[in-house]
Amino acid sequence: MNRIILLAVFFSLIYNTAALSVSQTITNDSFWNTVNGEPIYSQGGGIFKFTHPKTGNPTYFWYGVHYEEAEAYRKDPSVTQQGNRFKAVTCYSSTDLVNWTYESDALSAETVINATGSRRLGWLGRMGVAYVKEANAYVLIIQHNSRVLFAVADNPLGPFKWQHQKDMTSWIGTPNTGDQTVFNDEDTGKSYLVYSYGRGRNKIYLSEIGLKNDSLTLLGFKEVFRGAGREGNCLFKYKGKYYLAASDLYGWDGSYAYYLVADDIMGPYKPTNNMLVMEGCESDYAHVSQTGFFYTVRGTKAETVIFCGDRWSDFAGNGLGYNQWCPLSFKGDVPYFNSLNAWKLDAVTGEWSVAPGNNYVLNPSFEADRKAMPSPVKPVQTRLLGWETTVLKGTPISLDSLSPKLNRSNTREDRLSVVGEHSLYISDRVDFARQVHQRVASTPYVKLEDGRYVLTAKIKNDTGFKRLEMYALSGGQRKSVAVTAENNSWTTLRLEGINVTGGVVEVGFLAEGNPNAWCAVDDVWLVKE
Repeated sequence: MNRIILLAVFFSLIYNTAALSVSQTITNDSFWNTVNGEPIYSQGGGIFKFTHPKTGNPTYFWYGVHYEEAEAYRKDPSVTQQGNRFKAVTCYSSTDLVNWTYESDALSAETVINATGSRRLGWLGRMGVAYVKEANAYVLIIQHNSRVLFAVADNPLGPFKWQHQKDMTSWIGTPNTGDQTVFNDEDTGKSYLVYSYGRGRNKIYLSEIGLKNDSLTLLGFKEVFRGAGREGNCLFKYKGKYYLAASDLYGWDGSYAYYLVADDIMGPYKPTNNMLVMEGCESDYAHVSQTGFFYTVRGTKAETVIFCGDRWSDFAGNGLGYNQWCPLSFKGDVPYFNSLNAWKLDAVTGEWSVAPGNNYVLNPSFEADRKAMPSPVKPVQTRLLGWETTVLKGTPISLDSLSPKLNRSNTREDRLSVVGEHSLYISDRVDFARQVHQRVASTPYVKLEDGRYVLTAKIKNDTGFKRLEMYALSGGQRKSVAVTAENNSWTTLRLEGINVTGGVVEVGFLAEGNPNAWCAVDDVWLVKE
């Protein structure tokens, strides 16, 4: 009888786990909503697993900053915002890392105003939350102008109350941190602030968060990196190893994702002072984002690290959405960035897969390229990320001032029809023939399945072309759609029934034009039918 009961309980547990195991879709390049349809405003924060005070269950809590400009840009993405007016640190909760419920404004502007006596808040951003067992309390750590602000609460929902500010000068030589995030080590129960030197950001430090003299603060510090300037400093853990990650100093724009690896959280991180570019992020600057934070899902079948990138589109105008989340894969201890527009996550099993409707084109709206290209300065670049330009006839692409431009700045009127501040530009001062194309192929971890696909793009052009077309080439079969008339406003091109074989397809644009003929292209999508 006991054996029968045990078997019944065993199979019941299996059934209940399977019932709870559901893959949910994460869609990047879009503005996100809560389960109640309310806008999610969360930038420069982190996800942490705490016990929910209302349910008593382990729950994911996502904290980030709500800026007034995020509301304005979401309402009208044709206007890049100026300034960064702090409204609150928001708190959202989830049981599956996909469907989020608004919980509270964990730290309000009024709390800061009351503590400082000034309505001029200045900069607040780059934050995280830690639970300190010794104090049985939660501490929210956030940059506040030239100091680090500590606010405390007795539960993860807040409200967090101002405790103190810390001047970092005696430790690192600057009163402020350059960038910072909070990392919670679920294996040890300890939490750390990961931050950079305040000027130049060429040094990265770790400090354990804890209780000292009845105050929740930093317990000490250690320098773990010294080299090129880096921002978006983060930590994550995978299969027992610690990864220190960061971005380039590109302001609000996206950049490469860099990393170092260590066996101990305090290092040494290898290769010493020489951060490596994460493979897979090169063709679109980590899905047009910066390293925001990471979260490691330890499921029943797999361990998956989620790259949670900050796209500061409200301030950079570089696309739609503020949060770009992509799964990482690993070969040993080497991470690989999977740049996906849409993917499915099962938070119970830890497994992920590509979602239907994923756009397989990288840098599809030409927003990874943060300035006019070719560019003779930071970064020195003669190509658009993810795209190859072949000059069949005309002026070669170079850093010379006479070189044709590869992209153009979109006007506000343009941005009412297409995404972001830039678009592909094809023109020359002389007779020209040019091909701009991208090789879309299977990666070691994401398969481009054989089958039928649809290619779309938006185009705007004058009448000076002898030939202008969008094409797709796979397995020796070429399909194209011709542009035969002038398009003074943005027009959508659509090419259906593309038969992809062998896990690779070339998509692109072919133009043969008279002197000064011009064509602009934006929002290129390749989706499986």
